[in-house]
Amino acid sequence: MATRGKFTRFANAASRFTGSPASFILAITVVVLWVVSGPIFKFSNTWQLVINTGTTIITFLMVFLIQNSQNRDSKALQIKLDELIRATKGAHNTLLDLEELEEGELQTLKNRYEALAKRARAGRPKDDNDEDDDTGSPDVDR
Repeated sequence: MATRGKFTRFANAASRFTGSPASFILAITVVVLWVVSGPIFKFSNTWQLVINTGTTIITFLMVFLIQNSQNRDSKALQIKLDELIRATKGAHNTLLDLEELEEGELQTLKNRYEALAKRARAGRPKDDNDEDDDTGSPDVDR
């Protein structure tokens, strides 16, 4: 667990740094230094290989950091949405774990919500005795 905590701290710090203006300035500086050094190294294949290899390695590592950050953000967002659903009176608690459903189950729910929206758009203006409007919480079976 300590290793995971260290990686999370590292990934968070790396994400903050790589998304900062200082990181962009550092990248521009490296590229400018590389271009300026071209005549010194006679624009050799090795000179080209340095930038190609460096950017490839950085890109490869950044993919994992970005995915880690995206996974963490997605999990946090799902938890926040789950809490909003759980705490909202009339909301359907069966929607709490939609991200765990199979594609077909998601499509079935999507179709039901699209049908609800279509009925609401086609409906008449609500009067005081009308209980069938688009602000209610109709049952949605899973």
